[in-house]
Amino acid sequence: MKTSSTRRFGSRRLGLFADSAIRDMSILAEKVGAVNLAQGSPDFPAPLSVKRAAAAAIRGDHNQYEMTMGSQELREAVAAKVRSFNGIIADADDGVTITCGSTEAITAAMMAFTDPGDRVIIPEPFYESYLPATILSGATAIHFRPREPGYVLAEEDLKAAFSQKPKAILLNTPNNPTGRVFSKKELGVVADLCEDYDVLAITDEIYEHIVYDGHRHMSLATIGNMHERTVTVSGLSKTFSITGWRIGYAVAEKSLTTALRTVHDYLTVCAATPLQRAAVTALALPESYYRDLAATYDKKRLYMLKSLQELGFSCSRPEGAYYILADFGGISKLDDFAFANHLAREVGVAAVPASSFYTNRQAGRSKIRFTFTKKDATLKEAVERMRKGL
Repeated sequence: MKTSSTRRFGSRRLGLFADSAIRDMSILAEKVGAVNLAQGSPDFPAPLSVKRAAAAAIRGDHNQYEMTMGSQELREAVAAKVRSFNGIIADADDGVTITCGSTEAITAAMMAFTDPGDRVIIPEPFYESYLPATILSGATAIHFRPREPGYVLAEEDLKAAFSQKPKAILLNTPNNPTGRVFSKKELGVVADLCEDYDVLAITDEIYEHIVYDGHRHMSLATIGNMHERTVTVSGLSKTFSITGWRIGYAVAEKSLTTALRTVHDYLTVCAATPLQRAAVTALALPESYYRDLAATYDKKRLYMLKSLQELGFSCSRPEGAYYILADFGGISKLDDFAFANHLAREVGVAAVPASSFYTNRQAGRSKIRFTFTKKDATLKEAVERMRKGL
């Protein structure tokens, strides 16, 4: 009897992580005509000046390989940006690497800095690509859950995780899917423990400009001597509504950057050349752009929070990013995958089953994640469908 090709040829590590629930729900949404509130992909246009810059770069024949670490002009723009906004002193030549999205930067960092048998702390719930990146590097994840309500990083939980002698910690702030913006106090505890246990930090800060209610994003690399042991990852996808461009970056001191660039080179060679040129234009937009961005998302956040609560969901209030974790336990006794499937097929709205963000699936059994990075009309249509169908 023949076995499947996957079973015959697939690596053992492939069986250690599941298919993307976000992608699966997006495919289902397209198939059944559901409003896609599963994937954080805007359905509104990117800034016109940025699109024009990309078109001009292509017309100007900037279509061949760029330097693997990224164009000089973009690396200088990123270095200037992280100095002014994040407070990180970065050298464009030795400290900035342009990657194919922040996901590639994180994967490259995992592969550059961990060996089989190493441990990496990943608080949960976590963005679904973190665990595969850890597994592909041969490392093992140490998970713990921030305290609810509020998804707070408790000092005793952090100490317990660090006592297991990790090589690195992967931290995401503002957080997907919880919406937490970790405080200076919480990050200070992480910094102290990284110093005490000689641990590397990899920080995913892709939502850094999308914060609410007076919260401020802080980069871990700016605390104490953490710049020596932190790889700061971000990108342009979320801030400029260009998720399909895959322009990310990693900022770190020279020796860390050298190692990361070696892996990055063999993973992807370089990010798209004309889009790197357009990214320089994006980073030159005025401060008012960022204020307007946060204000626009805040209105969408408040609308969705109010609407979901009126529909019977119990929601934690996001402090940043553009997602809402919603508990549907008061609406249905189905598990999260069954409820998300019902919501897409019968109601016409796609969301992500939250157990895909946990190692212990029971932890997210009664929750789903909605994104609100959509036009107001799209969000209203989704709410109307849920009012009629739930």
